[in-house]
Amino acid sequence: MAAKRCLIIDSMHESLFSMLTEIGWEYDYEPSITRDEIRKRSTSYQGLIVRSKTIIDRDLLGENPSIKFIGRAGAGIDNLDETYLNEKGVHILHAAEGNRDAVGEYTIGALLSLMRNIPKSNMQVRNMQWDREGNRGEEVMGKTIGIIGYGNMGRSFARRLTGFQCNVLAYDKYKTNFSDQFAKEATMDQIRQEADILSLHIPLTEETRSMVDSNYLKLFSKRIILINTSRGEIVPFAAIVEGFSSDKIRGAVLDVLENEKLSTLTPAQAQYFKQLATRTDVIFAPHIAGWTFESHIKINVALTDKIKALSLT
Repeated sequence: MAAKRCLIIDSMHESLFSMLTEIGWEYDYEPSITRDEIRKRSTSYQGLIVRSKTIIDRDLLGENPSIKFIGRAGAGIDNLDETYLNEKGVHILHAAEGNRDAVGEYTIGALLSLMRNIPKSNMQVRNMQWDREGNRGEEVMGKTIGIIGYGNMGRSFARRLTGFQCNVLAYDKYKTNFSDQFAKEATMDQIRQEADILSLHIPLTEETRSMVDSNYLKLFSKRIILINTSRGEIVPFAAIVEGFSSDKIRGAVLDVLENEKLSTLTPAQAQYFKQLATRTDVIFAPHIAGWTFESHIKINVALTDKIKALSLT
């Protein structure tokens, strides 16, 4: 029987290599490989393991790909042309189970930090300012939290809210009857009416790109805290700025940005970003919600388990 071989085209934690060997896969590790080199070499492999830097599509793999699976070391698959891969019978494996715990913990931590003014008060004390009253915060207890998308990430966040005695509502366009001990299934209208906090846990698709715009936000009855740990392109900078101006947003946690290559912001993006960057009621982070030492390994475990379970002919 011919050896099963995969090409790894992004930087990975070293634990992946022994895991692949244990399940009978040979691998070539080429994290610096170019797109042209992938195109030339892909016919020698049955698997391709990627992160997010490379678009996987017809242009890359051709009309008759030898690749049988794409292993996405992470959650989002917006760099994969799903239509093309499904057409060619290429399995799409992603490892959202690997960083869901990290995302759940981060979302809780960032929300608490914002509601208790921790980033702002930390900087004030470092600058010899002592302002207790100006940093009086809020409790999560009693708040209604609306979760959009109840998959691995949304459910992980809901699970960690259990001890806070808050009301957790979840909306998922593609699921029904999913209420559980962590969240109650709700309509989008219910969330618009009741939510104090809105947390996004949805993939980037053509449907969700720029979904949260000013028209979306104006439908909320309360001034909300907006949390985005999914994809930045879902919420344009302009919508967030407008949300603050129109009193629809009162705070934001932005782990992801509309354009994460800050040196390439368009003039309009740069203008809106600068406005947000001056606010103490906005927390930024460089897309680290799922980025922990533990998730680095958990992602590899989840991915190799799925590769092992594949039946390839």
